[in-house]
Amino acid sequence: MASFTGFLRTILIILLVWYGIKILMRLFAPYLVRYMSKKMQERFSGPGQPRQEERNHPKEGETIIDKIPERRQTSDKKVGEYVDYEEID
Repeated sequence: MASFTGFLRTILIILLVWYGIKILMRLFAPYLVRYMSKKMQERFSGPGQPRQEERNHPKEGETIIDKIPERRQTSDKKVGEYVDYEEID
């Protein structure tokens, strides 16, 4: 049969390990989260898109046009047919 002191010692070891892991996670969690977010950012940037460090940043006062807007044709003034109506009392 197991002794009562052995049972208490086992419970004490489990609790110490549990709290030790909690303390270590508080210390290392910020580094782990930073590493994981950096890896996810690299994964989502994809091979087709340049990384942020590799992009050419415009100098101060320089204007860069990425896309030229399409010119829309002006519509005619004849949108529809005019219908004359009379008011009925």
